Amino acid sequence: MTSSDRPALPRRALAGVLCGLALPALGQEAWPSRPIRLIIPFAPGGPIDTVGRLVSERLRERLGQPFVIDNRAGAGGSIGLRATVQAPPDGATFVLTSSSLAILPAIYPNLGFDPRTDLTPVSLVAEIATTIAVRADHRFASLQALVAEARAKPGVITYGTSGIGSSNHLSGAMLAATARIDLVHVPYRGAAQAMNALYTGEIDVVFASTVETLAHAREGRARILAVTTARRIPALSDVPAALETVPGYIAPNWFAMAAPKGLPAPILSRMSAELAALRTDADFRSRFATLGAEPMMSSPDILAARLAEDVPTWRRVAAEAGIRAE
Repeated sequence: MTSSDRPALPRRALAGVLCGLALPALGQEAWPSRPIRLIIPFAPGGPIDTVGRLVSERLRERLGQPFVIDNRAGAGGSIGLRATVQAPPDGATFVLTSSSLAILPAIYPNLGFDPRTDLTPVSLVAEIATTIAVRADHRFASLQALVAEARAKPGVITYGTSGIGSSNHLSGAMLAATARIDLVHVPYRGAAQAMNALYTGEIDVVFASTVETLAHAREGRARILAVTTARRIPALSDVPAALETVPGYIAPNWFAMAAPKGLPAPILSRMSAELAALRTDADFRSRFATLGAEPMMSSPDILAARLAEDVPTWRRVAAEAGIRAE
């Protein structure tokens, strides 16, 4: 039988076949068709929240759908991350978090999920410096002075952070281990409380990101002794990297976006591409610079590689310092 001899499909059946073939493409093109929830696993007003709202504003313009910020603070960020892990992978839920994503497995033995395998990496959004800061009138004029006094008086100098198990806490613990000094950690419920404690004299030093400390330093209320990055940063070009005083000390801090495991590849590709496009947005980069942050907007593979590198590093730091969440 030749092709001309074969009976033609009824028009209605043919239309059904064609529609069926088109459905996947239409579904991909339709995303996003509703508001997108962006979980931020920390309190409003903090550095992640600030960056999250800036990124959301730009993505809303590019994707044509509003982003609903959902602050799920608590337990070092694990509450918000768990909500992300449990959400359906339909492109309606993403999470923006910090390098605490790599720290949580080190301090929560019963975390219940592995950030390396139970989430879809989307993008390493930004590198942001952690600063070591004191009140402007504090006796410490440099990190060298802090380290020298800590060696002479073990267990006396106090440092405040945004909480137990935070990236700032682990940064302080890493400094103590690398410099072989004994510092006393004082946790607070958020960086704002830690900054207030610095000004009232409750603590000697604070470990906090540039989002919290940069404005204070520019206004003359705080003195930034060092940044924990591998090199000096443009926003604080006159402030040394801590490794200039403590060789080998680098405490990376970054912000990243992830999604529930199983996010469809077309949605992942689109979101990653839209984030990457922000790298060339001059106004966006300028607003990031005022926060002391460097926009990365990387591919998913870069974030996956960073997690693979940082999770074991923080496990070692937490184990050596005896840090473990209750």
